[in-house]
Amino acid sequence: MRLRLRSGALAAGCLLAEALGVALFLRGFFPLPVRSLPRGEARAEPPAEPAPPGPGIASNWTKIPPPLFRKVVIVLIDALRDDFVFGPKGKQFMPYTTQVIEKGTSYSFIAEAKPPTVTMPRIKALMTGSIPGFIDVVVNLNSPALMTDNLIWQAKAAGKRIIFYGDDTWVKLFPNHFVEYDGTTSFFVSDFTEVDDNVTRHLDRVLKREDWDLLILHYLGLDHIGHVTGPNSPLVGPKLREMDNILKKIHISLLSKEGETSLPSLLVVCGDHGMSETGSHGGSSEGEVHTPLLFISSAFEKKSGPLTQLEFVQQTDLASTLAVGLGLPISRNNVGNIILPVVGSKTMREQLRFLHMNGFQLSTLLQENTPAYGKDLGYEQFKIAEKSHSNWIKLYLEGNNSEILLNLGKKVLKQYLEALRTLSSSLSKQVAQYDMYSMMVGTVIIMEVLLLLLLSVPKALSSQAEFEVPLSPPLFSLLFYLMCLMLCAIHVIVCTSAESLCYFCNMSWLTAVGVMMLISALMCGILSAIGKILENSRLPLKNAGASNSSWSEVDVLILAGTIGHVLSLGASSFIEEEHQTWYFLINTLCLALCQELCRHHFLLKECDLQLGTTVKQNFDSIGEASECKNIDVQAASDSKLGKAASSAEFVKGSNKWKSLASPWIILICCRLLRSLNQTGVQWAHRPDFGHWLTSSEHKSELSVLAAISLVMIFVLVQRRCSRVSKIAMALGLLGVYSYRAAIGNVVFPWQRDSKDISKGITEARFVYVFVLGIVFTGTKDLLKSQVISADSSVKSTGLWEVYSGLVLLSALLLRPHNLPVLVFCLLIQTVMTKYIWRPLKFDAAQTTIMHYWFGQAFFYFQGNSNGIATVDVSAGFVGLESYDEIPAIFLTAFATYAGPLLWAIHLLCYLSSEVSRNSAAVGHGCFCYALMHSIPVAIYIVLVTGLRYHLFIWSVFSPKLLYEGVHVFITAAICLFFTAMDQNHSQNVQD
Repeated sequence: MRLRLRSGALAAGCLLAEALGVALFLRGFFPLPVRSLPRGEARAEPPAEPAPPGPGIASNWTKIPPPLFRKVVIVLIDALRDDFVFGPKGKQFMPYTTQVIEKGTSYSFIAEAKPPTVTMPRIKALMTGSIPGFIDVVVNLNSPALMTDNLIWQAKAAGKRIIFYGDDTWVKLFPNHFVEYDGTTSFFVSDFTEVDDNVTRHLDRVLKREDWDLLILHYLGLDHIGHVTGPNSPLVGPKLREMDNILKKIHISLLSKEGETSLPSLLVVCGDHGMSETGSHGGSSEGEVHTPLLFISSAFEKKSGPLTQLEFVQQTDLASTLAVGLGLPISRNNVGNIILPVVGSKTMREQLRFLHMNGFQLSTLLQENTPAYGKDLGYEQFKIAEKSHSNWIKLYLEGNNSEILLNLGKKVLKQYLEALRTLSSSLSKQVAQYDMYSMMVGTVIIMEVLLLLLLSVPKALSSQAEFEVPLSPPLFSLLFYLMCLMLCAIHVIVCTSAESLCYFCNMSWLTAVGVMMLISALMCGILSAIGKILENSRLPLKNAGASNSSWSEVDVLILAGTIGHVLSLGASSFIEEEHQTWYFLINTLCLALCQELCRHHFLLKECDLQLGTTVKQNFDSIGEASECKNIDVQAASDSKLGKAASSAEFVKGSNKWKSLASPWIILICCRLLRSLNQTGVQWAHRPDFGHWLTSSEHKSELSVLAAISLVMIFVLVQRRCSRVSKIAMALGLLGVYSYRAAIGNVVFPWQRDSKDISKGITEARFVYVFVLGIVFTGTKDLLKSQVISADSSVKSTGLWEVYSGLVLLSALLLRPHNLPVLVFCLLIQTVMTKYIWRPLKFDAAQTTIMHYWFGQAFFYFQGNSNGIATVDVSAGFVGLESYDEIPAIFLTAFATYAGPLLWAIHLLCYLSSEVSRNSAAVGHGCFCYALMHSIPVAIYIVLVTGLRYHLFIWSVFSPKLLYEGVHVFITAAICLFFTAMDQNHSQNVQD
């Protein structure tokens, strides 16, 4: 029994296996933290004060020092950049806060956050003092309960009463920890006011009460404004003024309740992360990682003038500082240092006690995670400082109050601070504990898939594009079972001897055996393919002349470009600026196409006489049809033939010059698109046309451009749609403009102002109705062509209508200044179809690779990069009244990968509409598309494994890895759609 498998089906199956391998690799590369102890095991007795040398002298200070503050209020303003407080905007919109910073009793710092700069990992960093794993950027959408030692748990265990209002991420991370709370949805980014009003409405009542010790407020409005309109939006100023009034109210209330005998209160103002120049976050740019950190309390000394130089601290330093302030143990997994100025008003003995507790906790954490901890520089420095501290205690207990005691105390402080910095640095570098076994299993699957695809190229791209897969070969079934047994034995040995946690080992045995069987099956397929190649190489060539086909310049460019792009992935700078690689490749491709067109139109003379013959044959057929209908055309046929021939010659010449001009038109379009969005890292801060359009002063220009773009989209898409779909497309595009006008991005000509801003839910859902209607109409035609009749024209129309529905969805989700990207995408596709691909008769493989290259380039033309900050989260909430996880993820992913998706679906439309092509063209396209994406993914995963200890692994390589992982799943879905549209299905045949 043999199974005939189409090349498209093989590619889709391989990509599904590759997606499994990528998921395993990502789970191993981004493991959940394994250093953290469960909360029940985390609480331990604090260290005693260092014992002074000599007999007869002992310190009796063994308990945690008492709290420094009676009440603590933490105001966390989401996406608060440092320049929003310390820069011109702070002076203009936050006058009270600026006055407190410059002349009040406060300490001001710039806190540096580590990437990924998204909310949930930053909250973990603030409350645990640890650096969360990079995978937290994924689980940020559904935050699980935090089970490790943290400040909130320690406060609750100590009997502190905690009240929380704001982002419901806190409620998910710390369930059952708050005596009172009110969570707001953090992902509904269209809400600027209600999300903050729901926090502020509790303030007056809570500030009057005395039944709480810790109050946490998390405001989201500023972050939402940044996501939708950017940091330079006119909405930012009023929001900062609102936050300033809230801080003023809290500060005055705290001061009014302080008595002469009671402890002072503390107000902490901070941000979880900053905001990029586009208003998003997640990456490592300066605007995203630098946030203000203010400590305001009457316990501090009053400032006498404006700030001169702000000190930089780590965001993780807040946890240990607040633990000391509240009289709590420092969290076991903390890697931060106590911010000394906050405790600087205490006595020297108390300050040394605080630093010793911090150093003891860091050195203990180092011992738990580093076998050779004794050789660590920070550990050695801490032991030296601890010894000096014991000498200071001896002098102190002996009653020595001379200058020697003071100078020695200052020396010990410096030693402790140096040791803390070194210990913190050593621990921060050990954040990543890779699950190497899961990574290796995933890598093996991915490399096997790539090797199988490469070995299958000759057969997959043949005219039949079919594989005869033996279902019961005796040799390979034995080899298959032997490999399964060997892999299972390796699995048992690794999982029983592994000292650390392993995700793949924790999977059920049934799942693990299934993965082993997949690896064995892929290996058998590879060996079978190698055997077929060796067998065919021994056979004499039937047609030696036909096999010696020469490579064109386009073929050489495609090969060199693919290899060059793969090699560039090993350099961090090339990953940061990958858009430049794709821009260069498509520009070079256009020049190569220009050469091919010149050769086609000027060097090939033998086709010149075909047109006249064709025209005459057409008129002969017209005459025959007219005779059947008793229409007399004989008298006029000769004159019409002459006119038509001359007209055809004119059309031919016109098309020739249009064809020759088409590569240059594409080059001009690409150059204009490059000016629209600056992306990457090195030049992302430079102004571009997109920033100019989105500024509030140029709303009318943006409105005109958006309207023209929507009209052009309709003109370019409607040509192959049915009449109903044309009407739906026109109404849908009108709804897109209405939606953008409703949320204030653009204006109608009759609008005088944009005060009536709404969420645009009705308008967006109006568009969704037409998107679903167009896609449903296309799906109906596709089912008709697949089930009822194999009509290629019906299938082609159905595919184009599905494509049109996706274009309409893209127009809705893309920001209005990005609508020209969609226009140029459609224009380039139209020009290349009519004037390049059809005249030059490129095969399916060449056409597929060109589509893939342009899809990658348009990913960056949208303004995307390999940094998480460029993901437009606001697209996931278009038309949603509240946060719904599945639609939000789908819409965000579609908007991010709109360029590659539209080019992939256009490829399917083009290959299906070319009736003159081989029937296997769709299968060829599917296979080439899968291969083109599998090559860089497999090589990049190997490179990332080797560079896992690189300096930029978290800031550069890891975000790119996440993008590639998501792209693999999208490519697998695309190939499944290709396979479903391939008319020739797999079938069983008896041998």
